[in-house]
Amino acid sequence: MNYTTLSLVSLGLIGLSGCASNRDARIVNTNQPGPAIGTAVGTAAGAVVGNAAGLVVGVGEGASGAAAKSFENDRRVIRTWRTEVTSDGRTIQVPVEIEVDKDGRPVK
Repeated sequence: MNYTTLSLVSLGLIGLSGCASNRDARIVNTNQPGPAIGTAVGTAAGAVVGNAAGLVVGVGEGASGAAAKSFENDRRVIRTWRTEVTSDGRTIQVPVEIEVDKDGRPVK
């Protein structure tokens, strides 16, 4: 996606978005008991539904992350070199490979 297309899409989305206002167009007095209770109940119901939806999404993401972890088969190996002297007197470098986890700790 090039910058021209991205700019046009962004401008289109900005143009289609609405304007928000803080004006309360209701004809009722929100300080009266009926509207005040309605607002409180609506707020509580919205909080409960929002938290329930968040719970479902959180459980789903956690389960997918746990399932994906079992398919992670990356091997991390640190290679060091050890100097050894052969039986005929030559000095050679021998590689020593140590498998480590994602934090760099050696795997048993």
